[in-house]
Amino acid sequence: MGLYIHVPFCKTKCPYCDFNTYQGIESLMGPFRDALTAELSLWGQALGRPAVRTVFFGGGTPSYLPDGDIGKILVDISESFAVEGAAEITIEANPGDLDAPACTALLRQGVNRLSIGVQSLNNGLLNLLGRRHHANEAVAAFETARSAGFDNINLDLMYGLPNQTTAQWKDTVDRLIELGPQHISMYALTLEEGTPMHRWAQEGKIPEPDPDLAADMYLYAQDALENSGYHHYEISNWSRDGLESQHNTIYWRNQTYLGVGPGAHSRLGDYRFWTVLSPRDYAAKASEWRNAGQPTLERFDEAALSAAATVGGWEHISHDTACAETMFLGLRLLEGMDLSEASASVGEDLARRYQVQIQELTAQGLLERRNGLLCLTKSSYLVSNQAFTRFLE
Repeated sequence: MGLYIHVPFCKTKCPYCDFNTYQGIESLMGPFRDALTAELSLWGQALGRPAVRTVFFGGGTPSYLPDGDIGKILVDISESFAVEGAAEITIEANPGDLDAPACTALLRQGVNRLSIGVQSLNNGLLNLLGRRHHANEAVAAFETARSAGFDNINLDLMYGLPNQTTAQWKDTVDRLIELGPQHISMYALTLEEGTPMHRWAQEGKIPEPDPDLAADMYLYAQDALENSGYHHYEISNWSRDGLESQHNTIYWRNQTYLGVGPGAHSRLGDYRFWTVLSPRDYAAKASEWRNAGQPTLERFDEAALSAAATVGGWEHISHDTACAETMFLGLRLLEGMDLSEASASVGEDLARRYQVQIQELTAQGLLERRNGLLCLTKSSYLVSNQAFTRFLE
């Protein structure tokens, strides 16, 4: 399975972010580390020290943790889980945190993949986004990480930003291609309710994102990256051959993953569940669970979830939901779905179950068969939700 570690701390919180992250609570970093150690140990014991093939530190800003903490957490993980020797171990990082000593330390501690939050190479847009780095610092961070020995680096970009021009976007994409990272992720800005940027748009302080302009930006990036030898393997992700994100692929294939840390989500057995949101509550709940102890589970059910004090809530994944999610998550992978393999994973013939939807979406030009696999057509990437929602009907 995959293992996700949620780090809720940020030096500053960006105005577009609606993730479970906080600034100004550095005093809780120590209790967070103790709680994480406890939760990892208890889950490892409960699940019988399961095999782990990917570890992903997300946030928040994992690179903001005190020096050495990532390595200590990886030791905790190795003591409680059977981490595969070739496991992909990723950490999200802010460019300002990646000087040469930091990069060398991360490599020494076992991290083998970086995901750097560049977002833009335009300083005006970085300021709008509340990022705490400048464009030249992002470039320098990438080059420093590469010089230190990282050979699997993802750079994150955002497009469709308020006041962003096509020229600015093209400049960022072209400069990124010149840098030559192994992986690139690009996401259109969504103004989430409750964030400062959403409020600014409602108040007329910034314009609403233009979806048509965002679509043009996506298409430019798609062509530019394809012409530069990148493999467009998922709707929002490109990589050099063989360097696709193994961790995120677990999500897209609707496979098993465990999330630890405040607000982290998991999918185990027939359940999706999440930890409590508050870092302070998380520390208290982890202590409560550690004091109660945790035997190895005979089966994974609601009784097991109730015994895990850090769990804040859960939902049972019905057979119908599992089938629908397997379809629309799998179709995000642009090479296509092997319906026989997907059917075996859910225990039902999905080609028969969704025969009508597949026929209609194919007739509408949204799906096609290619090399024996069911795929989105290239022209449908921008409107893929029109296909995905059909499987939820």
